[in-house]
Amino acid sequence: MTVKERTACILEENRGKFVSGADIAAELGVTRNAVWKSVKALETEGYQITAVTNRGYCLSEASDVLSAYSLRRFLDNFSPDVRVYNKTTSTNTVLKQLAVRGAMEGSIVAAAAQTEGRGRFGRKFASGTSGVYFSILLRPRISAEKSLLITTAAAVAAAEAIEEISGKKADIKWVNDIFIDGKKVCGILTEAAFGMEGGGLDYAVLGVGVNVTPPENGFPDDIKDIAGSVLDENIPDARSRLAAGIINRFLKLYKNIEEISYLDEYRRRSLVLGKNVTLINGGNSEEVYVMGIDDECRLIVRTADGKDKIISSGEVSVRL
Repeated sequence: MTVKERTACILEENRGKFVSGADIAAELGVTRNAVWKSVKALETEGYQITAVTNRGYCLSEASDVLSAYSLRRFLDNFSPDVRVYNKTTSTNTVLKQLAVRGAMEGSIVAAAAQTEGRGRFGRKFASGTSGVYFSILLRPRISAEKSLLITTAAAVAAAEAIEEISGKKADIKWVNDIFIDGKKVCGILTEAAFGMEGGGLDYAVLGVGVNVTPPENGFPDDIKDIAGSVLDENIPDARSRLAAGIINRFLKLYKNIEEISYLDEYRRRSLVLGKNVTLINGGNSEEVYVMGIDDECRLIVRTADGKDKIISSGEVSVRL
C-alpha cells in the first residue's frame, strides 16, 4: 500500500480520535511531511479530517469515504483482493481484466463513481458520487443456462441489504432492478465468459450499482422521474455498509446457488407477478400477462392470443 493508503487505514482505525503526525510517521517509517501530504491528498478525496496543532489528525465519525479498509470492516469473510477507486471507468470492466489474468474467485472491485457505467444491453448507467458501484468475480460450476440464478440471487441480496439500512420496502422488477416506492434505486449486471471446451462458464462478473443518496444537483433529466435513492440523507459508512451487506448476503446464497433457496423471497418481492407488462426482447415488444416465476427464475407469461411462454431473457416494462 502507498503512504496515503496506510495513513487512511490508521485514521480509520482511530476514527473520532486524534492521532499525532509524529506517531503516524513513526509507524509508517516516513517523515511527518509525508504524512501531511497524505492527509491533504485524502482530504481531496472526501475524507473529513480535522488537524489540530499538538494533537494531530482526526477522521470524523460521520465520514462516508469508500475505501478498501472501510469495506473490509463490514465483510463477513476474507476476500483475496479488494480494490477500491475514488473513480474508475467501470468496476465490471476492471474486474474482467483481472479475471483474464487469473484473479481468484471472490475478488472485489468497488468505486465511488464510474465514468463508463453501464447496464443491460449496453445502456449507460448513471454513476455519480452519491452512489456505490462494485463487482465480484465468480468462477461458478454451473451451466451457462443457469447463469440467470446469479443475477436473481444478487437481486434478493440487494433488496434485503437495502431494506435493512433504509427501513424501506425494497421490491424486484424482473430480472435485475430494485425499486423503492416505485423508483429504481439499484441495478445489477452479470457478465460472463464461456469456456471453449466444456461450454460452461469460465468466469462471471457480478456488478451492482446503488443510488445511496440523492445527487447534489438531482438526477439527470432523462431519469429523474424513474430514479430514486436508498437514503434521503447520508449516514456514516453508508456506502461501505451497503456494499458489504449485499456482498455478504449474496455469497451465502452463492455457496449453494443451484438450490435456489431464495426463490420464495424473489417471488414475494416481485413487481410483475399477476400483472400485465410489456415484454421487450430483440427489438420487439408485446403485451403479456405474468402468470408466475418458475424454479429457474424464468417468467411464465400468457400472450394476448392465449399462448403460454417461458421467458429467460429480455426485459419487462410495468406501470408502477
